[in-house]
Amino acid sequence: MLGAGEPGSLVGTAAADPRSPFVTQPREHHHVPTTHPRRGLAVRLQDERFSGLLLLVAAVLALVWANSPWRESYFALAGTVIGPAALHLDLPVSAWAADGLLAIFFFVVGLELKTEFVTGSLRKLNEALLPMLAAVLGMAGPAIIYTLVQVGTGSGATAGWAIPTATDIAFALALLGIFGKGLPPALRVFLMTLAVVDDLLAITVIAIFYTEEIHLLPLLGALALVAVFALLVRRRVSAWWVLVPLGLLAWGLMHASGVHATVAGVLLGLSVPARAGRGEHDAMTHRFVTRVQPWSAGVVLPVFAFFAAGVSVVDSGGIGEVLSDPIALGVMAGLVFGKTLGIWGGVAVLVKTTRLRLGNGVDLADLLGVAMLAGIGFTVSLLIADLSFGGTDAGSSAKLAVIVGSVIAALLGGITLRLRARVRVRGAGARRAGVGPRRRAVPAGARRP
Repeated sequence: MLGAGEPGSLVGTAAADPRSPFVTQPREHHHVPTTHPRRGLAVRLQDERFSGLLLLVAAVLALVWANSPWRESYFALAGTVIGPAALHLDLPVSAWAADGLLAIFFFVVGLELKTEFVTGSLRKLNEALLPMLAAVLGMAGPAIIYTLVQVGTGSGATAGWAIPTATDIAFALALLGIFGKGLPPALRVFLMTLAVVDDLLAITVIAIFYTEEIHLLPLLGALALVAVFALLVRRRVSAWWVLVPLGLLAWGLMHASGVHATVAGVLLGLSVPARAGRGEHDAMTHRFVTRVQPWSAGVVLPVFAFFAAGVSVVDSGGIGEVLSDPIALGVMAGLVFGKTLGIWGGVAVLVKTTRLRLGNGVDLADLLGVAMLAGIGFTVSLLIADLSFGGTDAGSSAKLAVIVGSVIAALLGGITLRLRARVRVRGAGARRAGVGPRRRAVPAGARRP
């Protein structure tokens, strides 16, 4: 998933080649002074490598605690019920992390989507068509492989087909930045464009396939509050004491409607204007991302990962037994092989059979490592695993498989990118050294043939 507004976002990103069809127009950056500790931390949280590391630490801590002699205290904490019962919000802490806090993360996703549709990479369909199709194929591939594994083994657990379809863009971009030095800049923009569409598709899947029953009146109330929120922000009302209560009410009604409550966050984000108004230096989406993104990256996602990744392997017969479950095998195969086949294989077919082209120095060999990195599912995959199987043993197998599959995809993608970057660097060095046919010297005053 993408963190917008600063490094790692399509907002203000431009590839080195201005002719790239995947380039968005650069915008003026307003650098935040880092002398204040809180401001310095906020800037660091905009870096996908730092925020990704924080997320990973939270997940590892949960895994260690959930398999330690003190694991009962972890599950007691996760199962502690808080909230007003009169409003049907008496939920376990783990549910508050997934349904409540994660709505803030999806609000940021909504802001990103609005920016890309209005002023970013998705405003021109012909320029964004190839990465958009790659995102669709990158979700279809894992879903098909997962389903084939379940049908072949007779497990009957086809409800988890969407678990391996998501891409965690924070980790993918971080690893591309580390291992992809020397590769064309347009490759990063391709990955980010793909990720925006992946976010949109993941939200659609959650809203459609994981809603069991819809209560119409709360849903209409939530949509009405989103409309009021949209009207206020269009009139440039940005006071938190006005917008935050509206957002909380919209979230509460969406939760009561039966639709997953995080959808409210997306709708609120999509309602924010993405163009600067008269007298404004930045679009409201950009300003909101700057304010909310540090909370999303520094609090929301680590807390969610902490409660989502706590799987007890020791109580389930050991890691071998858990990962040999058909659900786990399907999730891992979908993340590691499905994403690669869907994205890289799909793009390979498209560029050979249609007029679509990668261009801007990017070729299929460069794209292979990126397709592997897209198999890092993590955040949304953990959420969908919980929606698919809840707190059952099947859910534990799926969550552990998400973590293991994401690690394998990260390793394979990082190695592939590093090898490809070395080939690129050697080729560039050879050209600079003048390897190849030399021009024949021409005497002064003589005419060239």
